[in-house]
Amino acid sequence: MIELKLNGLEVKAEEGWTLLETARFYGLEIPTLCYNEGLSVFGGCRLCLVEIGEGPKAKLVSSCTYPAEPGLVVRTDTKRVIEARRMMIELMVSIAPFSKKIQDLASKFNVTQVRFKIRNEECVYCGLCVRMCREQMDGKAIGFQNRGHKKKISTPFDMRSEECRLCGGCMYICPACQLRCQGPDAETALCNACLTMDPTCLDHYDELQCWMYDAGRCGTCVREKT
Repeated sequence: MIELKLNGLEVKAEEGWTLLETARFYGLEIPTLCYNEGLSVFGGCRLCLVEIGEGPKAKLVSSCTYPAEPGLVVRTDTKRVIEARRMMIELMVSIAPFSKKIQDLASKFNVTQVRFKIRNEECVYCGLCVRMCREQMDGKAIGFQNRGHKKKISTPFDMRSEECRLCGGCMYICPACQLRCQGPDAETALCNACLTMDPTCLDHYDELQCWMYDAGRCGTCVREKT
């Protein structure tokens, strides 16, 4: 067993576990988009960022790819982590504003503005469809092409693939294929219909405290209202 510190608590993890698996084992919620338990890890969306280390040497890493190590100090919801997650969600909203999953993440993490140009590309390159096709459907019909701003997911030579069996697995797992509640004619980039307000403990303690119990029980939120 590996012993490490997670949000101030001494915990144990199995050999080979990642930080994401360790956190979820202890009931800590870490958002993900490109991660799926049945597929290989990708580490592309960066929503699962956590902070490891202490002081000036502390850094952000993707918890789905970073292994649990002996003596590691991990914090899952510091102000730095939350701000990084919000930035990534804001970027993904600008790319695929019609995705229900991304809109839900924006509301949950209090993303109320999009400072990037709205691109409406409807693909955030999470790679879920590629891995689903290759690893679960044994199709290998689609894959990544090109790099940089020319990057895309398609079949070889953009032609009908003989490997594709029209199973629909790629569409089933794609977060951009889950249309937002307002439908394709939504006038705004953000929905925010299910907006979750900022927990006030983030400003008081530099990290969330509500993961330990029900929101408000620590008293910070109550003090803010009085």
